[in-house]
Amino acid sequence: MFHKEGYKIILISTIILLVAILTIDKFIEIDWLRMSISMIFVIFYILVLQFFRDPKRNTIQSNKHILSPVDGKVVVIEEVFEPEFFKDKRLQVSIFMSPLNVHVTRYPMSGNVVYSKYHPGKYLVAWHPKASTENERTTIVVKNDTFGKILYRQIAGAVAKRIVNYAKVDESAVQGADAGFIKFGSRVDLFLPLDTKINVTLEQKVKGGEDIIASL
Repeated sequence: MFHKEGYKIILISTIILLVAILTIDKFIEIDWLRMSISMIFVIFYILVLQFFRDPKRNTIQSNKHILSPVDGKVVVIEEVFEPEFFKDKRLQVSIFMSPLNVHVTRYPMSGNVVYSKYHPGKYLVAWHPKASTENERTTIVVKNDTFGKILYRQIAGAVAKRIVNYAKVDESAVQGADAGFIKFGSRVDLFLPLDTKINVTLEQKVKGGEDIIASL
């Protein structure tokens, strides 16, 4: 199953692959060279398919925990000052996604979307300390009666050039549901209340929509 954000690119890649294979077969007579060039196109095509995959996740919904919004590796767990929305101290949990990870963004909790804003910016590597405030990014805040307000931020990286955000103010968020997509490498930051219990550790690999990041 593939994400809808990849349909156009997958179609174009399929056409390119077919044209390339037919052209190579027609004009290149040396077997090893024909095979080598064909394999390059096939590998590129497979990479495109795997990047836009959208596997089904076994989401266990609960207002008592926060799920990982994305697949990746936990690279930051610390208390920080969040300057955009809360303007006070929060617990930040950051998850880095390589180009090989699933890049679907999922709602970390159910509730109402109270804030959603796009920020143009730079394309520093996603793990750079200033990426959270200087890179192209979107900031989304979801509120419910259990956790109050939590913020998650989609951040473009050095390779990622497009952030897709489906969250709109006053709409309902469903925990684990599709909330957007970041194309080709990126990071997502979560900002949680200070009294939240963190359930992950640094360098831990997590799955979006399944693994519990934090709980009450």
